[in-house]
Amino acid sequence: MRKILKEKMLCVCDKKIAQKGNNVGLSFYAFFANKNDDPQLLMEAARWWIETHKLDHFEKAVKIKKMVEAI
Repeated sequence: MRKILKEKMLCVCDKKIAQKGNNVGLSFYAFFANKNDDPQLLMEAARWWIETHKLDHFEKAVKIKKMVEAI
């Protein structure tokens, strides 16, 4: 995982947890704007989420944060 994606994922997880608490769920789409301005980064996130870890569509932000921090 590239550093830019890792930093983006951690930032979004922190923001969502701060806004909505530890039970907030998110999908890998949460890391991107509605406009797909970086398709390579989106696909990298999708591969990590779906192919590598076989995660459900929605997962707890605290779980994702812990997984990304371990990288």
